[in-house]
Amino acid sequence: MKVRFIQQEDWVAPGEYLGWARRNGWEVAVTRCWLYEELPQAADADLLVVLGGYQNPAMTKEECDYFDAAAERALIREYARAGRMVVGVCLGAQLVGEALGAAYGHSPEKEIGPVRARLTEAGRADPFLRAFPEVFDAGEWHNDMPGLTADAAILAESEGCPRQIVRYGRYVYGFQTHMEFTREIIAAGIEAVGGAIRETGRFVQSAEALLDYDYTGMNRLLSAFLDAMAADYAKAR
Repeated sequence: MKVRFIQQEDWVAPGEYLGWARRNGWEVAVTRCWLYEELPQAADADLLVVLGGYQNPAMTKEECDYFDAAAERALIREYARAGRMVVGVCLGAQLVGEALGAAYGHSPEKEIGPVRARLTEAGRADPFLRAFPEVFDAGEWHNDMPGLTADAAILAESEGCPRQIVRYGRYVYGFQTHMEFTREIIAAGIEAVGGAIRETGRFVQSAEALLDYDYTGMNRLLSAFLDAMAADYAKAR
């Protein structure tokens, strides 16, 4: 099995997605967009993980010359058409929705730091989220959220964002939440924004709170989701 990561920024790293892949002996390929590495032209892995970044899906190459939203959307469509697994994370979730025809939107609230999220009825019935409790902690760092196609299902929501996890197809998911966060990623992110969280809002926490939090619980939930999806995918192949 092989996983392809699309990484927009140095500090927005794969975290637990990469840890899970290595523990399971998967071949790993990373396209580092900020280093101007070219995106694949076809589905070259079993799992595509499109990570987040400060960009939004409407950002042009004039605004960020290494971010090609159209090319990323095209690659996502190639994976979906090939029946491969796709997980979009934050910006990646928004790009997944857009690739399938649903424009991204602005979240009702900014969220930075862990928040309490809850499964919807569809989420409680989802076969790959069986390890998730009805209410769980979800890592956040966003202002936007993915759009919804006609057949999309919202699987998890929070008070500040109604689209935390969205299923677009049997193996195509959008995670607005960062269940992959680690303290190392958080520390790098805080350094990247100048050492402090300057945004404000009901669901925005301090840099100290983000660094004090233990992310291993949400990491375990993410790994359980990936285990379940990969096992089903392997049987279907």
